[in-house]
Amino acid sequence: MSVIARSLINMTRSYLGNPLQGKISNLARLCVNNTFAGFTEAKRFGSSLWMMHLKGPHVKKRPSKKILNGQPFAKGVVIKTLIKKPKKPNSANRKCVLVKLSFGKEKIAYVPGEGHNLQEHNIVLCRVGRVKDCPGVKIKCVRGKYDLPHVVKKER
Repeated sequence: MSVIARSLINMTRSYLGNPLQGKISNLARLCVNNTFAGFTEAKRFGSSLWMMHLKGPHVKKRPSKKILNGQPFAKGVVIKTLIKKPKKPNSANRKCVLVKLSFGKEKIAYVPGEGHNLQEHNIVLCRVGRVKDCPGVKIKCVRGKYDLPHVVKKER
């Protein structure tokens, strides 16, 4: 006999006052018909063994860590242009944009290369790729797609 069944029988014996003559199926019938109130009102003081048996183990639901919902690229609209300062040993300013992605999230994206002409409402293509010295910047804009042109080659 399992531990859960044994504990259920003991609880019903103490509740009903007489030894249980039937099998475990009778005990299950008692629980289903709500004649044994100890199981239905167990929510307040924590779960009973029967409720734990029915519901299974408690598993926490954590938010997904996938940056672009598992997609390699995502289209987004620029909300605002930003300048981020890198972490300690580095000192150059990083050009970033706040992007509202096609699936509704707002993320900060890094604009690679020298110079850009991004403004509010421009459309960019974003890919996964973090900037090591900027905390929180985990996506990059793709040059040469939509409103973000290729890097202009300097003439000598």
